[in-house]
Amino acid sequence: MAQAGNDILLRTEQLTKFFKVKNRQVVHAVNKVDLELRTGETVALVGESGCGKSTLARTMIRLLPADGGHIFFKGREITRLRESELRPIRKDMQMVFQDPYASLNPRMDVRSIIAEPLTTHHICRNKEETTEKVLSLMERVGVPGEFLNRYPHQFSGGQRQRIGIARAIALDPKLLVCDEPVSALDVSVQSQILNLLKKLQKEMALTTLFIGHDLSVINFIADRVVVMFLGAVCESAEKEELYRNPKHPYTRFLLDAIPSPDPHLRSRERSVIKGEIPSPVNLPEGCFFHTRCPYATEECAKRRPEMQDLGGGHKVACHHC
Repeated sequence: MAQAGNDILLRTEQLTKFFKVKNRQVVHAVNKVDLELRTGETVALVGESGCGKSTLARTMIRLLPADGGHIFFKGREITRLRESELRPIRKDMQMVFQDPYASLNPRMDVRSIIAEPLTTHHICRNKEETTEKVLSLMERVGVPGEFLNRYPHQFSGGQRQRIGIARAIALDPKLLVCDEPVSALDVSVQSQILNLLKKLQKEMALTTLFIGHDLSVINFIADRVVVMFLGAVCESAEKEELYRNPKHPYTRFLLDAIPSPDPHLRSRERSVIKGEIPSPVNLPEGCFFHTRCPYATEECAKRRPEMQDLGGGHKVACHHC
């Protein structure tokens, strides 16, 4: 496990993001999220598809504009900085995208893809120095240097993701956002990419925000886990604490859904979340989870729970915890 520092690299306060759709409706994608990323740690964002994980991450690093709240990076508020002011900060915040097939320009060779951030930020003095740096990055992520002039269609999915990772670390960032980087890959390749990310995180002292929904993957990669439901954080804790002692009913349902490697336990009865996810266009009153929660009371339907600290960094938003 990585050793996280006490310094807060990135922090959000009441961060909000919504999208306007037809008929003047509003999709509430991120709902007043408070989140901290400590230097050197790997934080995992988990939750069902559509819960706002990727939107939150992209808003945090200003790929999407926030509609409310505040974002602080290395102590400086960046929420509403102009693009010219944000440009030098972008070097420190890079992203690995989910789909290695769509995230690489098919008309660019590997050299051009990895060199693009180096050229954009004027890191190298000439073409020869750029090529040397690209080759060094390719070696670091396990892509043979003789593939320098190949195009994305000539690579497997795992190799393409390695190229995407090389591009992301080219500027020696402080924060690396990984948006479900292994979900589009074969299981046999997933472990290779996860091991690579862990190695780079340790070597470069990266702070990593890892988005995923596979809790077995999260258990391998994360130091701390943040659980989201309908754009809001419902629980966060150190990984060992969350897996051993989940407090929020939604977290318990997610963990109970993990397949057991023990064949004697596979037939045990598991708790299943009933009902449909409420629409993010028409959010329910009170706790967003109360329409699916078997423990919901009248209070849950009327009042949204505040995030409470249970000690040791374990926080949960539930009226009954």
